[in-house]
Amino acid sequence: MNNQYGYMRVAAAVPRVHIADAHRNAEGALKIMEDAFNEGVEIVVMPELSLVGYTCGDMVLQKKLLSDSERALEWLMAETAEFPTIGIVGLPVVFADRLYNCAAIFGQGHLWGIVPKSYIPNYGEFSELRWWVSGYQIKDRMIRFAGQECPFGADLMFDLHGVEFGVEICEDMWVPVPPSSMQAVQGAKLLFNLSASPESVCKHDYLISLIAEQSSRTMAAYVYASSGHGESSSDLVFAGNAVIAELGRVLGVSERFVRNDRMVIADIDVEYISTRRTARNTFYYPEAPEMRVVEVDVDEIVRTDRVRRHIEPLYFVPENEADRAIHCREVFAIQSAGLAQRLEHTNCKTAVLGISGGLDSTLALLAVCDTFDLLGLDRKGIIGVTMPGFGTTDRTYLNALTMIKELGCTLREISIKDACEQHFKDLGINPDDRSVAYENSQARERTQILMDVANMCGGMVIGTGDMSELALGWATYNGDQMSMYGINSSVPKTLVKYMVDWYANNRAEGALRSALLDVVATPVSPELLPADGEKIAQKTEDIVGPYDLHDFFLYCALRRRYAPAKIAMLASIAFEGTYDKATIIKWLKVFFHRFFSQQFKRSAMPDGPKVGAVGLSPRGDLHMPSDAQERAWLAEVEEMEKELDALV
Repeated sequence: MNNQYGYMRVAAAVPRVHIADAHRNAEGALKIMEDAFNEGVEIVVMPELSLVGYTCGDMVLQKKLLSDSERALEWLMAETAEFPTIGIVGLPVVFADRLYNCAAIFGQGHLWGIVPKSYIPNYGEFSELRWWVSGYQIKDRMIRFAGQECPFGADLMFDLHGVEFGVEICEDMWVPVPPSSMQAVQGAKLLFNLSASPESVCKHDYLISLIAEQSSRTMAAYVYASSGHGESSSDLVFAGNAVIAELGRVLGVSERFVRNDRMVIADIDVEYISTRRTARNTFYYPEAPEMRVVEVDVDEIVRTDRVRRHIEPLYFVPENEADRAIHCREVFAIQSAGLAQRLEHTNCKTAVLGISGGLDSTLALLAVCDTFDLLGLDRKGIIGVTMPGFGTTDRTYLNALTMIKELGCTLREISIKDACEQHFKDLGINPDDRSVAYENSQARERTQILMDVANMCGGMVIGTGDMSELALGWATYNGDQMSMYGINSSVPKTLVKYMVDWYANNRAEGALRSALLDVVATPVSPELLPADGEKIAQKTEDIVGPYDLHDFFLYCALRRRYAPAKIAMLASIAFEGTYDKATIIKWLKVFFHRFFSQQFKRSAMPDGPKVGAVGLSPRGDLHMPSDAQERAWLAEVEEMEKELDALV
């Protein structure tokens, strides 16, 4: 069931409105409630004053309409008495002879509370003070309404199965300190807004950004429903906006200007919201007003369908091409700015790096070139060292030479074969040995060469290893794991590939462009085992697993802090048709084993610029002991293996 993974299904709905006809509007709300229940929705919000119509004007002062709307709510609650789905509708409420624009929260035949609007706009097209009184000061009150007694006030929050939510109305979101901000710091993870916001040119984009921003600032999900078909009257037009955003990301937006009911549904990752807040120790407001929390006692909705939201397979790579281009430019800029500071601080004008013809060293070379351009230094001060070994192929070798030449850098070629063979002889390693010592001695020989070349020219060795390799420990300790500045240390492998491709298609031409595109097409390999003719003998992803999966696991485990079972469930959705469940579980087990066992390498990693939301630096994002135990994580993965075997 989706519930066990910490998701709650919510909806923003826009029903057809019949102005001043409460019963017909209640019938429309009933249809929305039925549809929401059938979709497994736990909470659905409808627009401001949806039981009478926002544009009623002075009609809202009529006793007939006021009593009709109260009876309509009573009827709606009776008709939905069997539904555990919580409904939130808007209607006028008289309390102590004052008229309030309110939201009624109901479900399974019970009226759980009524929340009045706090901020009453009286500018531009709005004349709400003509009818409504602010409910901002209404606290700790009860009201008899629609045949029931319930809490009434702006100090209300609601607890549904352990998840607290808050409600505000239209203008409340547009003020400097919205009620939802106070609700969030008091624990509300879901925020609902009943709105009647008239449309104007360019307002929609601003509205979406405001909703996304409020969900980000409150570290919550924000569910917004605004009036549409039937509400447009006199001088105002309502487009019918239904929007759901979570932690700054918009999950769903309805089509506007359509003449039928619509509903946007999304599964909110309440668990992640809680995790993010726990990790952010500044998420509090010491002067936040105390709230009354109403426990909503309805049946749980148990769903067996898949999570209702898009799960992107490449968390580190924007799916939109335009966004991806911006992302690549920014990462290059961050890398260059970081290295430029280090070079200036050390008064160093020479950079030394090993160029293998693979993705990582290519990205590092491009970033170093940008850095030298930024500092106004001659690119001849960039020494690209190619170090052919036993597994080097002509393809990678020639690409390395082409890139160094075309970028205007200085080329040095130093073969490691003779030195390694002497080293094997000194150690007593059989020439046919293909052990770890055979492979790692080559990596350490290359690192020694780079360090010595840097000493000879007063330069700085720039590391080329990426974050995905560091996460898996796919680096030789005191070999390619070590440098004087790791420029790629927080760039994941999946992003490295797109960055090199972006550079090739946007900033390169001729032979350089061809070489870069061929690097992108070359299988990832350390090239430490003798090549089979011109075929690369050692493909990294055949050994440790696909990097798209491992980067997915890395993001979910570190950024979202998901448990293994949830990671596997999401991966099976994100990579449907690419990897089956058994393959995902197999490599997830490898990921956690390597991630825990290889922390000692990350504990000794050199400085490098953080470029994204995830980093592995022991001085920054990951304060992890080198001897942390993996057993609990692997046990959960192994339990999934057993369940899968039982099904087979």
